[in-house]
Amino acid sequence: MAVVEEARPRARTVGGSREQVAAWTSRYARHAFCVDFVAALLGGLIAFGIRFRYPSIGSPWSTPYIGGSLVLPFLWTGTLGVARGYEQRLFGVGPEEFRRILQAGFAVTATVAILAYATKVEVARGYVIAALPLTTGFDLWGRYQLRKRLHRRRKDGEYMRRVVVVGHRAAVGDLIRQLRRERFHGMEIIAACLPTMLTSGEDAVAEVEGVPVAGDFTGVGGVVEGTRACTVAVLACPELDGIALRRLAWQLEKDAVDLVVAPALMEVAGPRTSIRPVAGLPLLHVEHPELSGGRRLAKTIFDRAGASLALIFLSPLLASIAIAIRLGSSGPALFRQVRVGRDGREFTVLKFRTMVVDAERRKASLVQYNDHDGVLFKIRNDPRVTRTGAWLRRYSLDELPQLINVLRGDMSLVGPRPPLPDEVAQYGDDVRRRLVVRPGMTGLWQVSGRADLSWEESVRLDLRYVENWSLTLDLQILWKTWSAVAHGSGAY
Repeated sequence: MAVVEEARPRARTVGGSREQVAAWTSRYARHAFCVDFVAALLGGLIAFGIRFRYPSIGSPWSTPYIGGSLVLPFLWTGTLGVARGYEQRLFGVGPEEFRRILQAGFAVTATVAILAYATKVEVARGYVIAALPLTTGFDLWGRYQLRKRLHRRRKDGEYMRRVVVVGHRAAVGDLIRQLRRERFHGMEIIAACLPTMLTSGEDAVAEVEGVPVAGDFTGVGGVVEGTRACTVAVLACPELDGIALRRLAWQLEKDAVDLVVAPALMEVAGPRTSIRPVAGLPLLHVEHPELSGGRRLAKTIFDRAGASLALIFLSPLLASIAIAIRLGSSGPALFRQVRVGRDGREFTVLKFRTMVVDAERRKASLVQYNDHDGVLFKIRNDPRVTRTGAWLRRYSLDELPQLINVLRGDMSLVGPRPPLPDEVAQYGDDVRRRLVVRPGMTGLWQVSGRADLSWEESVRLDLRYVENWSLTLDLQILWKTWSAVAHGSGAY
């Protein structure tokens, strides 16, 4: 195994230096500019071809639109520049990069409409209607592909940022594990600063999760200078008050080192938070999660409409899977099991049968082989799984009958994992928070590793979803589900 690891020279164990980060961010910005320019050029030329197939290109009426198609890339990239679409903090993670592109699309459309109205110039509506949506769509696709390329490079240890993390030992350990698992964030923690009592004396901590402890809270500036870090991540801790953070920011400012601060409410997403200055203090206002009312109704309509369409289009596949199960082993094609839904109500979940008929009776003899921690029961090579069932599990096809549960209102397309009653019986008060929304066919737990996740990680992801639910988040999870299912990782 050691020989295999040594044969991968591209993998690195530490993030890039400040100079390397500056170089790759500049290069990424240039690539993003090229993608934007080409997207606008293609959008304009294709729209011209759609609108002006007749008359021919030589027609005087169509001539101005040839020039417009050539000017559009400059207008588009200029608008993105004004909308700050090339800021380095947008590269690689988060939806803000794509939101800026959508904003640019609306801005250019509004500008063309206002100018046409003000100057009373006749504009071919068919050209505008085709050119700007095409440009926006091409650009979103191009930026997405650019981001996926960046993620692949980061998986190999490239294009990373050197990070010094400041906080208490448990929080520091959690962040290190999470960033190692989610390398697409591009942050490599190379040193940690802990409270003074843990950095000196007989009980001094030398490292956290393999990361060396380089100092305490008073020596962050020196640690950053010695490690050539690009970013300092400060986790929530009472020792670092506003005055201490301000002084740290002044220290980092001269070297252009980024400072990121995690609030005490770690799992609350940006849309629920806003800064409200009160008496000269920037207070963080946190909105309560919307778990009822119009947004829940919109989610219900979206779920049932999506489930209906999926059942119609997937009906041939569902029938084929049912036949394969019946031919592969004796017993029914569907498996029914009691699960716990919203507000603790029990319901019967439907799945394609992937195990032998007496699987539940044989479970007691296999408990000692459980590969999972916490309250979940999972065996990587479960002897009860049939040959057809193993294939269905790998690509999550066994869960397709849950579309019927979505139509019934028992489940949602996206939500926490539907638990068993004996699992719920072991829940603590915090974990029961998962039950305030309908369970989902997919969720953050599935697109983040599925069965490879520990119990604590799966709970954290489910709670994050509950606290930050939105239709936009649902769409993002559904999009990522395709990739997770195609790779089949964590499915057993």
